[in-house]
Amino acid sequence: MEQSGTSSLLQGAVQELASGVVSALRSGDHARAAAPAVADVEAEGLTLAAVRVLGADALLPSTLLHAPPLPGELAVFRKAVEAYPPGPGAAPAVVWSHWAMRRTLRRLDPGHTDGPDGEPDAAWLEGATWQVFTHQLAVLAALALPGEDCAVARAAGQRPVDVARGFVRAVRRRDWRQAAGAGRWLTLLEGVPQTLGLENGLDFVELMGGQDPLVALQVRAARLTRAGAFV
Repeated sequence: MEQSGTSSLLQGAVQELASGVVSALRSGDHARAAAPAVADVEAEGLTLAAVRVLGADALLPSTLLHAPPLPGELAVFRKAVEAYPPGPGAAPAVVWSHWAMRRTLRRLDPGHTDGPDGEPDAAWLEGATWQVFTHQLAVLAALALPGEDCAVARAAGQRPVDVARGFVRAVRRRDWRQAAGAGRWLTLLEGVPQTLGLENGLDFVELMGGQDPLVALQVRAARLTRAGAFV
């Protein structure tokens, strides 16, 4: 019961943080995405865990809108990076998510010199079925950033049709989070079939799943990328 209660609290904290990011992306006011203030050690731990779950997207408004993050926001993000390094045998997606956070921290914090020394291994994506490939990309949607290069992004660029198939499959299965994450990647890829109707697809995903801030975050990021609003 205690574990279930903790899980519920974490889910709520993640949703709250994601809602702040969505508000900031919609308004252009990055300050609204700041992580909530923490009053005690327990609350701080919950906040740090929520930032780690959201990953690099916790600072997405600063990344896409080129607005410096608030000092407190950056401090919480830095603590989350330091508090939750991947353990031995961590799944590749976990390793890549942490790598993306370190890269983001190094970009946005001039005083932070501890950045990624090299990319993690992306070999696990080679030969993955299009279903698995799309699922993994959706999990790592925080890596889908304009102008950013990494092995995961290069792998996605080589399989736009597979990602499009995965997007359609996710919509049909009503997996709005996966559909939104795949849609975000598709806005960056060349060679996406015109018959996909990505713009209408994003509209539908937003309509059906947009009450979930994790879905809304990915859809909004996709729209900003598609419109070039980050320039």
